[in-house]
Amino acid sequence: MIKFEHIIFLYGLATIPLFFIIYYLYRRWRRKKLRNIGDPSLINSLVRNYSGSKPFIKFILTMLAYASLLIALANPQIGTKLEEVQRKGVEIVVALDVSNSMLAEDIKPNRLDRAKQEISKLIDKLENDKIGLVVFAGKPFIQLPLTTDFAAAKLMLSTINTDMISSQGTAIGAAIETAEGMYSEDNTKSRVLIIISDGENHEDDAISAAKSAYEHNIIINCIGMGTIEGGPIPIYQNNRITGFLKDNQNNTVMTKLVPEVLQQVALAANGDFYTAADMDLSNILDHINKMEKLEFGSKQFTNYESRFQYFLGLALLFLALELLISEQKTKFNPIAKMFGSDK
Repeated sequence: MIKFEHIIFLYGLATIPLFFIIYYLYRRWRRKKLRNIGDPSLINSLVRNYSGSKPFIKFILTMLAYASLLIALANPQIGTKLEEVQRKGVEIVVALDVSNSMLAEDIKPNRLDRAKQEISKLIDKLENDKIGLVVFAGKPFIQLPLTTDFAAAKLMLSTINTDMISSQGTAIGAAIETAEGMYSEDNTKSRVLIIISDGENHEDDAISAAKSAYEHNIIINCIGMGTIEGGPIPIYQNNRITGFLKDNQNNTVMTKLVPEVLQQVALAANGDFYTAADMDLSNILDHINKMEKLEFGSKQFTNYESRFQYFLGLALLFLALELLISEQKTKFNPIAKMFGSDK
């Protein structure tokens, strides 16, 4: 595995084509000036010992030295040792409701965005744990399998929106069953499921699913998004609210937090229930930190060795070759001969 310690120096390589353009324009300007002085054949006879090709060779060597020096400054490093580091942590799955009711703005900025903000804060506090994401509405699907790559988790979290699932509803039971299949088979104790939903339009037997999950050592914490007063469901076009969802009688649909099912799910799986008003995932994290940890390995490069000295040596070599080449014609010049010209 190769990486650069100071990658910013590599941007300097983009200036090399500019130097070639400047050199070309300079040579063109020089030829034009020489023509203005007098007849080219006469001038060539007066500067008989001047080589027309050697300056270009010297320029090429200078550019090679410049490129080598930039790479040396960037300090290429090679990972020389791949070892397995043992980690101890908990496997955490977050099941997030993405039904249209999660767009309601009774919680600012809206239910879904607030939930994503809190999940992001949770990820920032994780250390040796694994995290996975499930999104659900009328049906669930896995957004991110369990991973220790927290950067990837935050990236996948940022892409979640209500357009991901066309079938509307709140299939909490199906989400629990989907999450249950994500945990490692050898993990029988360190399992946590966090369900974030408004609990509205509940469709399946979430209580039975929660009891089954707890039998498989999964502790479920539920967070109810929304307020009892509720709010309308906005309709967006081009990222702007153009109206609110209406029913068949043209009345504005009001969506409210329905906490009862979420409370029962948490109770059935020995977890806790929180509302958006007191939602603080650090409370759940404190509980997670007290759990028995699962030991799992993670391979990673742990030792990098610098290789800048090779490119620094090349830069010095190219500069030395450039100095050895004169701009005068010689009967034989071994340095110029290497580039196809000794004139």
